[in-house]
Amino acid sequence: MQRVWAFWIAGLIAYIPANTYPMLVTNTLVEKSESTIVGGVVDLVHYGSFGIAAVVFAASVIIPVGKFLAVAYLAISVQRKSALKQHQRHRLFELVEFIGRWSMIDVFVVAILSALVQLDGLASINPGIAAFSFALSVVFTMLSAQSFDARLIWDADRTP
Repeated sequence: MQRVWAFWIAGLIAYIPANTYPMLVTNTLVEKSESTIVGGVVDLVHYGSFGIAAVVFAASVIIPVGKFLAVAYLAISVQRKSALKQHQRHRLFELVEFIGRWSMIDVFVVAILSALVQLDGLASINPGIAAFSFALSVVFTMLSAQSFDARLIWDADRTP
């Protein structure tokens, strides 16, 4: 459980700069703009791209926060040897494992945009420091979930 909490805390620490520093840095001839994850969502809504804004918000904010809460809940329930809702907790663990595979979608989008938009000095898009922080946060939360031994969910039923 110490590894679970260590990776969880490291992921949480990396998630803070991922949301406060710029994810994308856009340079054009006339201006340089930086946007955070939430700032990018607000810009997408402003331009009428509601569907894309919802996907980015879900993948960048809702799912990571949900993973943090789920792993913490599982770890606390195991440490307190709770025998309640074992099937639901096991399903929650499987959901966290499944979602972990899709958590890097934001980093891939930034990488693709950076590679595609390089117009010989006219315009360029580069990843900001938040892209690295977000990737670290995802890796640490994945390691936290993988360090969690799901068999401990069922052990509370066997111990007096």
